[in-house]
Amino acid sequence: MPAVRPVVSLLLAVTASLPLLGQGPVAAPASEWRQFRGNPRLTGVSASTPPATLKLLWMYDAGDVIDSSAAIADGVVYVGGGDGDLIALDLASGAVRWKYTTGNLIGESSPAVGADAVYVGDLGGILHAVNARDGKALWTFKTGSEIKSSPVIVAGATETVLIGSYDGHLYALEARTGRMRWKVLTRGQVHATPAVQDGLAFIAGCDAIFRAIRVTDGREMYQVESGSYTAASPVVSGDRAYFGTFNYEMLALDLKKRTVVWRYSQPDAQFPYYSSAALSDGRVIVGGRDKVVHAIDTTTGRAAWTFATKARVDSSPVVAAGRVYVGSSDGRLYVLDAASGAKLSEFDTGAAITASPAIAGGRVVIGSQDGRLYVLG
Repeated sequence: MPAVRPVVSLLLAVTASLPLLGQGPVAAPASEWRQFRGNPRLTGVSASTPPATLKLLWMYDAGDVIDSSAAIADGVVYVGGGDGDLIALDLASGAVRWKYTTGNLIGESSPAVGADAVYVGDLGGILHAVNARDGKALWTFKTGSEIKSSPVIVAGATETVLIGSYDGHLYALEARTGRMRWKVLTRGQVHATPAVQDGLAFIAGCDAIFRAIRVTDGREMYQVESGSYTAASPVVSGDRAYFGTFNYEMLALDLKKRTVVWRYSQPDAQFPYYSSAALSDGRVIVGGRDKVVHAIDTTTGRAAWTFATKARVDSSPVVAAGRVYVGSSDGRLYVLDAASGAKLSEFDTGAAITASPAIAGGRVVIGSQDGRLYVLG
């Protein structure tokens, strides 16, 4: 594999004075999982403690493939079904609270839950805002192409929803009305979900450029060339960002120096990273299309451990109570020891899992390609 030299382009160096808008917690609270990866930094960590031995509590058949990862808030599970329905289910019982029909298919876009509304994108390019209480439409916003990015809600004087589209734009919308505040054009599709920290939205792009965009006005503050097409969403913490690429690498970026700190790859297994990483206890944990879950030391960029599944791992891992929860296209949800990578247990759904776990209230929620949502606890 040829070496790829990082090329850094610094456009503006004024981020030190930015307000702490959308800083977000390191871990999602124990009782909720309001968005893809649990929090605005996309750390993939939950403060919840699922039982050491999981059992199936209930299952819901959505009738079509579930690529979308669930959100959990106020005792309700929200998930997008491949047939285009956004479904609200009681976390305790699995009873249907309501269904909202988007009119298009829903792909990987995962719901995000705000104070009163649930937001989700569809493959028709429409972002939907739905009343969380009764499932009635509040507003829609049409982009120029399909949406696979997941919405991120940013708190502030005016609550903002960020969403990427395959039309090449990252959009910022007023959460209450759906009015567009700004949009930023990239050089490729915006597949990944933006991470938010210190008033900046970070996107790792299909144009091989990592961008930092100011949430207040959409101004691009700087960019770093990653050297490869990127579909994974970045995880951001402090001065570092981590994400995988289609050049068979995981990257660590220094956000102050705007440089690539390290590149992790396995020369004997050149497969892309589609999964978005979790960040916990000095390790980046990510699934690969080499069928392996990788834990990488954040300081050295070297493997701390690896765990082999029987098929590619596009599901994004979640860390909770010292355990890693991750799905595989071999149909299994694996539970691994976060320190060693040893397998603690597995749950076989019988169909590929590309969605990512959501963990809250001691329960693990995950959808499968068989169209079923599984709730374990």
